[in-house]
Amino acid sequence: MPVSLRILVTRPQPSAAVTAARLEAMGHQIVLLPVMEAIHQPQAALDALAHPHSAIAVTSAEVFRALAPYKAQLAPHLQTTVYCVGPATAQAARHMGFQSVVAGSGTGVSLAQIAAAASSDLTGGLVYLAGWPRSPAFEAGLQAAGIACRTAETYRMSTIAHAPEAVEQLLHPPGPDVALLYSHETARHFFALLPPQIARSISGMRLLCLSQHVANAIPPGFGPVAIAAEPSEEALLALL
Repeated sequence: MPVSLRILVTRPQPSAAVTAARLEAMGHQIVLLPVMEAIHQPQAALDALAHPHSAIAVTSAEVFRALAPYKAQLAPHLQTTVYCVGPATAQAARHMGFQSVVAGSGTGVSLAQIAAAASSDLTGGLVYLAGWPRSPAFEAGLQAAGIACRTAETYRMSTIAHAPEAVEQLLHPPGPDVALLYSHETARHFFALLPPQIARSISGMRLLCLSQHVANAIPPGFGPVAIAAEPSEEALLALL
């Protein structure tokens, strides 16, 4: 019989609730502590899309959540090719109605390589619907390939100010067995908000990271740490 674990989910809502439901269906107990929240800035995307461009690039499905109330304004762009960082973002693009969707393998580096291979079709440049903070890898790859890019910050991630008492109540001993860490910024802010006594009590909790970049945000003295074989939730949960 599979072992039931207490699993800490730190990713933002509504993704946290989706992950929690998936884990509960696997028989695990969930501790929900979203560390950050998305502040949507859809007008930035709509303004950028008003300029001439050959294609659109997106590195997070959060962009489509930000644009969901504006489907009518997106209608003129639904035939434009959208380069998406991975399968989940590509699925969100199709759900929004985009007809030509290209999915990368989950990293900005790989998406830039895909765009570079199609550079002859991108002479009008890309509109990059992005978030903040973000890795510079995708934009750097486009620059190296000589592809013009107009970046629109469609959302910003903001730290949630959890009260120390609330964090202590959620993570008090025996505490979670495992924590899922999906982004560098989430990991960094999670460890920053821990009261000292809670930090000590969970220092031996298993930390499952979506990538090495995420793991780099873990302070010394915590772990063990495991890194997903690829940047997908399926690979992350395979570490459980």
